[in-house]
Amino acid sequence: MAERVQSDRRLAAILAADVVGYSRMMGADEAGTLAALKRHREALFNPAVTEHNGRVVKLIGDGTLVEFSSVVDAVKCAIAIQRAVKEQDEPSGKGVTLRIGVNLGDVIIDGDDIYGDGVNVAARLESIAEPGGVCIASIVNESVGRRVDVAFKDGGEVTVKNIDRPIRVWRWHPNSDSVARELRQLAGEPAAARREQASIAVLPFDNMSGEPQQEYFSDGISEDIITDLSKIAGLLVIARNSSFTYKGKSVDIRTVGRELGVTAVLEGSIRRAGNRVRITAQLIDAASGTHLWADRYDRELTDIFALQDEVTRRIVEALRVTLTPAESARIAQTPTESMEAHDLFLRGREALLGTQSTKEMFELAVGCFTRAIELDADYAEPYAGLAHAYNRDFQNNYSGRTDSKQLSAHFVKLALEKGPDLPYAHYIAALVKFWERDLAGCTNEAEKSLALNPNFVLAMGMRAFAKIYGGAPLDAIPDIERAMRLDPLVGHLYWHFIGSAHLVAGQYEKAVEAFRQRIRLVSDTDLSRGFLIAALGHLGEIEEARRVWAELKKVNPKYSFAGHMGRLPFTNPADADRIRDGFAKVGLPD
Repeated sequence: MAERVQSDRRLAAILAADVVGYSRMMGADEAGTLAALKRHREALFNPAVTEHNGRVVKLIGDGTLVEFSSVVDAVKCAIAIQRAVKEQDEPSGKGVTLRIGVNLGDVIIDGDDIYGDGVNVAARLESIAEPGGVCIASIVNESVGRRVDVAFKDGGEVTVKNIDRPIRVWRWHPNSDSVARELRQLAGEPAAARREQASIAVLPFDNMSGEPQQEYFSDGISEDIITDLSKIAGLLVIARNSSFTYKGKSVDIRTVGRELGVTAVLEGSIRRAGNRVRITAQLIDAASGTHLWADRYDRELTDIFALQDEVTRRIVEALRVTLTPAESARIAQTPTESMEAHDLFLRGREALLGTQSTKEMFELAVGCFTRAIELDADYAEPYAGLAHAYNRDFQNNYSGRTDSKQLSAHFVKLALEKGPDLPYAHYIAALVKFWERDLAGCTNEAEKSLALNPNFVLAMGMRAFAKIYGGAPLDAIPDIERAMRLDPLVGHLYWHFIGSAHLVAGQYEKAVEAFRQRIRLVSDTDLSRGFLIAALGHLGEIEEARRVWAELKKVNPKYSFAGHMGRLPFTNPADADRIRDGFAKVGLPD
């Protein structure tokens, strides 16, 4: 009796590839075709599979089935293969052109073979891919997110042979690289190309106090070190939002370095007990994983600013970055003599910058900032914090007040009086000017903030927004590009403003690409869908625009295009009118 081979199931990413026009090629030149196919497999296809950790399961005539444990590896492999094929296209016409499909699903393992629904869908995706292109299932598109350097286009739902349900598909072709290259570059060049300048990510320090309520303190010290390092023009510093995505995770520093495109990573821990604080910090080379510097500090809490200054300077020395006298002076500043006031500021800032944007967080922040000012009336940061909080209240109406915009302007004025060299205060001033529709004033304050903190991603964004709505939309692109470089893991918001810049400039195809990228990364966005509809209207894609409208109303039934447009401070009414015209062409209620 033959031995039964045990079968099993597992989730796997499946790449199915097939040669376009294989029968025709064989009929015309069998020997030449076989030779070309052999060259292709040995020189291009198989090395790409190996590089991306895949396993060739079987060759099926002119087709190939490959299994990956990582869906990201599978998609990157497919893209790499198709780009290489395009680059090596033979003028003789005897080159190999592939269709590739990628699926993520349940497969049945039978010895070295695999089959099942996951494999069948991959094969069907391959059959409907463009020659030279890649077609992926919606689950694959959602899984890879922003971890590949291309934007797949939504191909809608399709019905394919022997699959009992419609499949939503997404498509990419290397010919679209020339159209989308500008947009892809805004998301950041590959890490290897980004390492010319000394660069660092500061991971959130671990709270070793044994008290979860002390989390704000360890996060606050991490944020202060980021801020101090950001004031150095010769150093590229990843923004808090991206570096804090690793909070609470066990990560390989080399992986962090690749994902953020930095040369070094700072990690550490903080233990606070009474009036004492212990900080351990280690600076690690992101390429090799080796230590560049490490130290431990046991100090009185009253020495916290001097301690932060020392850590910052040791990092700068290890990275061989030269401080200017002005930068050195800014880092050495002591913002307050009251440790209690500083502690309250850290609590308030954490509430304001945390993931929960609620009325309770607003009230906690206002309470902390107000008490800090009572303890030290000359401490500038809490005034800026109050201005920030009331600006949030103006936009979200947490408190029900009608004077929140005025209060924001009042407190930022006081913050600048107390701390004229405080980048945070100048950024909030730019925010206030933006909502007052004073775009020249917004630009001026954003530039002051950036002169004091060249890595301040929020101020960079404000300067870009002022350009978009101030009549120079394409001039905003360099600022958005830099902002996405500094905040690479949460750059999804900036895709909306890339789209907005192209929309205002009348570059509707590029606007559509950018808005679709935002929607791909943030599925519940209503604002990007609203502007996408306007761009599609200008391109005459009415049915597609109406489909997007149906999605939008599911996301936010209360959305109003007129209300959306009315909040934006366009300097030139004609810019706003063109966007309204695009939306009107679709024939939807505004």
